[in-house]
Amino acid sequence: MDCTRLGESGLYVSRLALGTIPFGSGGGFEKIAGIRGDDAERQFREALDRGVNFIDTANLYSAGDAERVLGEVMGSRRDDVVLTSKARMPTGDGLNDSGASRYHLTRAVDDSLRRLRTDHLDLLYIHQWDGQTPITETIATANELIRAGKIRYWGVSNFNGWQLAKTVYEARLAGFEPPIAQQVYYTPEAREIEYEIIPAARDLGVATFGWSPLGEGLLNGKVRRGQQTPSDTRQGTGWPEPHVTDWGRAYDLIELFAEVADGLGWSIPQVVISWILSRPGINGTVIAARSFEHLKQNLDAAELTLPQDARDRITGASQLPAYYPLWHRMMTAQDRPEAVESEYCAEQQEHVFGTQK
Repeated sequence: MDCTRLGESGLYVSRLALGTIPFGSGGGFEKIAGIRGDDAERQFREALDRGVNFIDTANLYSAGDAERVLGEVMGSRRDDVVLTSKARMPTGDGLNDSGASRYHLTRAVDDSLRRLRTDHLDLLYIHQWDGQTPITETIATANELIRAGKIRYWGVSNFNGWQLAKTVYEARLAGFEPPIAQQVYYTPEAREIEYEIIPAARDLGVATFGWSPLGEGLLNGKVRRGQQTPSDTRQGTGWPEPHVTDWGRAYDLIELFAEVADGLGWSIPQVVISWILSRPGINGTVIAARSFEHLKQNLDAAELTLPQDARDRITGASQLPAYYPLWHRMMTAQDRPEAVESEYCAEQQEHVFGTQK
């Protein structure tokens, strides 16, 4: 299993992280979770035996029950992993039961530590931007938690590019530890983060991990044009994510992934995960599965190298439009290109502007 350094820190993690959204049950996650006991421990041990040291959870998952299950299965191997959790989402109906305030984050971390049966998190993600709490309060709170020994590092998740930049620079201006990593949604069907979010992270020295590489089950091989999606899959339960704006394009891409997978003797998820791991600016991605066999297939993807011609086909077919000001920069400013977005600009030139000539 290849490893990567998280941002400008000294922390190294595996490029695949084990996600625990299938662990536990409750809080509206009943249809997509339910893994616990021996099944959860089997997943945990398989991941570690295959070289995974990065374990991802959140207090949102199954209303905290995913953390409880993970805390039970870690046991004596707690120090073998880099443990993350997330806080910011609602944990109750009270006025202060959500957000990134000092009040909420401090309580949320204490609650997560109790459920996880540990005295610290190695990495705390702020799960979403809080438009009501000053970011300086969130930054200060994260640093207080570091000084208290309750977390080692902190990061952000689902931030816009400008929100990430503001967070890093406010931290630096105040002499505080900035976030070292971000976790964002990224699949070959959803490449929006390539416009601003990944270039911002690269410029700021923040690592990027993707979440849900299979698009909340959209790209697991069971969602196909003209076919009924099985009810035992996430998409078959009516799960509201992901937000797909063009279903025709999504089905076309799934057919392409199937063609590539058939030609290689791989599964569609392995094609997708291998493509993601090859992308510029992507440090790694979080995998999760209810089926043990599916988890093993996903872990196998870290050892597979997608042939260049297959990568190029997927990249070209999934290329998004060149939105302003990107299209203007492509036309007028490539005499002085920006390094952190150079690969993406080259792809835009080839797959968007090249087809228009």
